[in-house]
Amino acid sequence: MNAETEPSIFHRLGEKFDELRHMEEEFEEDLSEESNLKRAERRKEDRVVRKIVYILTIGILIVAGILAISGYNYVNAGLKPLDKNDKKLVQVEVPSGSSNRQIGDILEDGEVIRDGMVFNFYTKFKNLTNFQAGYYQFSPNMSLDQISKELQQGGSAEPLDDASKLTVPEGYDVDQIASLIAKKTDFKKEDFIKVMKDEDFFDQLKTQYPDLLTDAGNAEDVRYRLEGYLFPATYNVHKNRSLEDLVTQMVDTTNQILTPYYSQIKEKGLNVQEVMTLASLVEKEGVTQSDRKKIAQVFFNRIEAQMPLQSDISILYALGEHKELVTYKDTEVDSPYNLYVNSGYGPGPFDNPSQEAILAVLDPTETEDYYFVADITTGKVYYAKTYEEHMELVEKYVNNDK
Repeated sequence: MNAETEPSIFHRLGEKFDELRHMEEEFEEDLSEESNLKRAERRKEDRVVRKIVYILTIGILIVAGILAISGYNYVNAGLKPLDKNDKKLVQVEVPSGSSNRQIGDILEDGEVIRDGMVFNFYTKFKNLTNFQAGYYQFSPNMSLDQISKELQQGGSAEPLDDASKLTVPEGYDVDQIASLIAKKTDFKKEDFIKVMKDEDFFDQLKTQYPDLLTDAGNAEDVRYRLEGYLFPATYNVHKNRSLEDLVTQMVDTTNQILTPYYSQIKEKGLNVQEVMTLASLVEKEGVTQSDRKKIAQVFFNRIEAQMPLQSDISILYALGEHKELVTYKDTEVDSPYNLYVNSGYGPGPFDNPSQEAILAVLDPTETEDYYFVADITTGKVYYAKTYEEHMELVEKYVNNDK
């Protein structure tokens, strides 16, 4: 027979199964493509969301950083004196029972400090309490610590007048300060000198201010151990305070000035007594800050070369006199303070220097000069490296009659 053999039922079922399997594979492929598209879209959405979150996070961090820096600068400014160059006295009254916050507001309203809230936080952080009521005279150049110590010591029951304040000029020595106190207050000159010579009182201060006064306590042949440490400034002199209270306030002010520099002094291989001694000479030898910085280096050069400092200021202190001209005979005075005869720094400071003089010693201007002389007419200072050059300058600007 030529008739074609019909496919068996099994063959036909196999073909159907193959057809169904092929359709299933095509359907799965379609599902896979759709799933991939959805996943791609989800990834794209995730990237957009992550980018938004990243931008928002950076923005929040920037804003937080700006606020933190602004807050830090604001508080830091509030901790500093309102105006370090403004020495005018402002009288304020602190009523009985005033809180730290209320006192801060009073000081801010009186334009003594920058911000009363910062004062409140500062006093609480430092655990400063026992502020007393009364009338006070503060100046905008005072630090929060200085103001706080005044408030702890107590004010006056009556409004203060000019007779209640004492201004110590820069470069005054102990004897000059004693005379000034006798003139401006009810205290006597000899009483102040007695306090200056009181070793027990000095030891109390040294315990209270070890970084400041330890070197002074170790010094030999000093006339007054506190010479150089009575900071020139304006102080309130109250009737209910002792001379010891006033001196402590002066020493405390010096300590506040030097506190940021104690580590620097050690790094330079100096001690506080040496710094204050040179500063007391620089205070009188130089008028401008640029000259003070150069003169300080000249002194350092001479000390390193083991040359006497030969400062007329030392001769006047040794003589206990204040006069215009130092003679050759004066330079032969027998005293440890005579730096024409004795090399090195001498026993200690010759007066009480300003902050500018102290900073000039801590940051002198580099020079190879060993001599300086001032024109007696103009006050301009001239420097020289050799003795011959120096003598020519002396002849030209000092000995030459004009």
